[in-house]
Amino acid sequence: MTKRNNSHDYSLRSLQSLLGVSRRVLSGLMEAGFVQPARGRRNELRFTFQDVVVLRTAFQLQSANIASRKILRALAKLKADLPEELPLSGIRITAVGDTVAVKTGRAQWDAASGQHLLDFEVAPIQGDVAFLDTAPRNLKSREHQAEEWFALGEQFTHTDVVGAEQAYRKALELAPKPHYHAYTNLGVLLCEAETRCEEALSVFDQALKHFPDDALLHFNRAVVLEELKRYDVAVEAYERCIELDPAHADAHFNLARLSEIRGDKQGLLRHLSAYRRLIG
Repeated sequence: MTKRNNSHDYSLRSLQSLLGVSRRVLSGLMEAGFVQPARGRRNELRFTFQDVVVLRTAFQLQSANIASRKILRALAKLKADLPEELPLSGIRITAVGDTVAVKTGRAQWDAASGQHLLDFEVAPIQGDVAFLDTAPRNLKSREHQAEEWFALGEQFTHTDVVGAEQAYRKALELAPKPHYHAYTNLGVLLCEAETRCEEALSVFDQALKHFPDDALLHFNRAVVLEELKRYDVAVEAYERCIELDPAHADAHFNLARLSEIRGDKQGLLRHLSAYRRLIG
């Protein structure tokens, strides 16, 4: 199941999907020095969740016509000044005119100079969390609001599970079209709670109504079914995942394990062989 953590979990392809930008744009952001990705076992580029956040921020600031040198200077200062763990009240980075502005807790400042800023709107959400923006919230599109709630959910995943769940559900409520990543992250979050696997299954079932041919959703649904000990249905879900993505090594590995549980020696050997071939 896809999880959010500090390891290098993201490929260039998954990063394109998450950010909704082209490979050319990503290459430009990397060439500008915003991130320095690691290399995987096959020399492919691998990114951390922190890289995703930095690139997303850099792309948004570039889109707001902030000069690259100013973005680099601001991000460098932020990395130096902020603690390793983000404050529970969250952090938001945005463009105010030609300034890179930051809000954390109740403080707000120019990221490059460190000077405090008071001339932009701060809209409070649930007390101590605020979105920073130059436009009043009632003028924002539902899509924009949904993306803000989704970003908040990602930010809270490791510090406030309840807040993360609420944010993902709000993103799904506001999104004008089905929000693939909000469904995925919410399902994973609920499954990790162990006692909420039935709710996680409901989330993935709902997501599959909108994205019926998505291999990852079928895989995550199969993991939930395993947790619920519904092994026969889990096997069907893993097999559907492989139909859609024959190179999904983890699905083959899990099918091998389930085949052993069910006493299916041929299935065990077949899927274990496929798994070894794919990772070899």
